[in-house]
Amino acid sequence: MKSILLIGLGRFGRHIAEELNKLGHEVMAVDENEDRVNAVLSIVTNAQIGDSTNAEFLEALGVRNFDVCIVAISGNFQSSLETTSLLKELGAKMVVSRAERDVQAKFLLRNGADEVLYPEKQLAKWAAIRYGSDHVLDYIELDHDHAILEVAVPSAWIGKTVGDINIRRKYSINILGIKRNGIADVNIDSDTVLPGDGTLLVLGEGKALSRCFHI
Repeated sequence: MKSILLIGLGRFGRHIAEELNKLGHEVMAVDENEDRVNAVLSIVTNAQIGDSTNAEFLEALGVRNFDVCIVAISGNFQSSLETTSLLKELGAKMVVSRAERDVQAKFLLRNGADEVLYPEKQLAKWAAIRYGSDHVLDYIELDHDHAILEVAVPSAWIGKTVGDINIRRKYSINILGIKRNGIADVNIDSDTVLPGDGTLLVLGEGKALSRCFHI
């Protein structure tokens, strides 16, 4: 369990609060808007109404005591940038800030953000890969070069073993697991038979995945 300071309770911030609550983390939520603060009271540990660009207000929250500070402010980049910078100046251990454009990401990283969230861009890439193909069911980008895909088992592979298709040697791709009815089996070896009623979880370089699965 981590202690997290969440600043900005628009739609994106509220979704983060809900997911953190499900995972059992302690969340201090902050927003200038009283209605937004009241809306999350039941799903956070504590909440404050206040201006995150005010250094005295932020310092009073004890930002050094939080494992992660998430700046989820949307629609006001100046406030997001000032808040990010102040958090770092006040000794925050880890600052993660939201960006809506590439140039914003660059400014945030230069002014205190340890990492940048780019939900619109990240979702756009996921959607393009997911819905641009009939057989890709999910996509997780690990870095600029590698990703994990959940894909339907190619018809030519059904009934064959992992050793038969030799995907690692041919494409430099690893099969991490086979998923059936929402449950993943990660005990995979060369004798594992690929089923027609499941999906594959595969890891590899983006170019190799594209070649293998025609993305």
